[in-house]
Amino acid sequence: MDGRMDGGIPPLVDQYSHGAVHADLGLGEFETHLAEAAGSTGPAPPGTTFFDSRAGLAVRRWCPPLLGLEPHCAPVSYLARRRELGAYRAGRLLLRGAGIGTFLLEAGATGTLTSPDELAYAAEGRAHEVVRLEPLAARIADTTGGLDAGLDAFLAYTAEALYAASGSATAFATGVTFCDDSPPDAAEVREAAGRWLRTRSTGDRPDDPVLIRHLLWSAVATGLPVQLHCARPQRLAGFLRATASRGVDLVLLADPWHRRQAAQLAAAFPHVYADVGARPEETLREAPFGKLLFSTGARALAELYVVAARLFTRAMDRLMRDWVADGWCRAAEAARIASLVAAGTARRVYRLDAAAV
Repeated sequence: MDGRMDGGIPPLVDQYSHGAVHADLGLGEFETHLAEAAGSTGPAPPGTTFFDSRAGLAVRRWCPPLLGLEPHCAPVSYLARRRELGAYRAGRLLLRGAGIGTFLLEAGATGTLTSPDELAYAAEGRAHEVVRLEPLAARIADTTGGLDAGLDAFLAYTAEALYAASGSATAFATGVTFCDDSPPDAAEVREAAGRWLRTRSTGDRPDDPVLIRHLLWSAVATGLPVQLHCARPQRLAGFLRATASRGVDLVLLADPWHRRQAAQLAAAFPHVYADVGARPEETLREAPFGKLLFSTGARALAELYVVAARLFTRAMDRLMRDWVADGWCRAAEAARIASLVAAGTARRVYRLDAAAV
């Protein structure tokens, strides 16, 4: 790695992402992934491009120099250079220039994206697996024959797979909109599993709330940290309260409009932490600094790792400089705060030092 980032921030720990694509990308494919990063689900208006977005501008500002081009070069020139270098070399240059030392990669994505080992090698860093519960259950249903094998077999195999995953994974993750303050009982779980298995197709992931609750409480029982992807984290307050004495850390990954709410919950519960994404400004007002963690959320484009890391380090540097100038803290204290959010808290929550990061 290239040492410390802007303002003295050390190499980052990216606590949540999905990996980068292996293959060369044409303009259409690149724009599709850029559109997702820009928050769009449809094509760009006629005569425009998704490079005409904040995400597109950020890519043009920060990524061309890593590939030997001038900042803000034309998109066609950038993509031509990307193809000239080839997907592997371009991805390696981008990832190694991002300033991220450690990645927590959510497993369960398609084979078109890098695995933790592949990402670690390309980035010349370290990567750890976060096991998503929904695809884990889907794989069990696919490989065991689902309902044909019987409900008891499916539930038993799922429990075994979850226990086995806990031996090598760094954390579990799930998407949850609401969760009761107690696990569902066995009859509820059997009914929900049967309902899902009867109607699913191969590859379908569980979406039944009772089954998701069962998987979540099962993950809590392993003692590994659990990442909760939650649009509105306040709806999980009862669950957070109920797990306070379980000896497990929970990390809230809220949508950008509810990150302040997630930070407030992190402040309220000792075992709860909150993701700040690449924008720490608001959340640092709402929770102790040791309860907040950086992530890129990057998927598919190696450029998104670069952009998120640059946005975070610059925002954190500006904020800490302002605090020092206003007399809130001294420079050394500001550096320690920045290091906590950038890497220190993630290393503690996910026990990365114990894993020989």
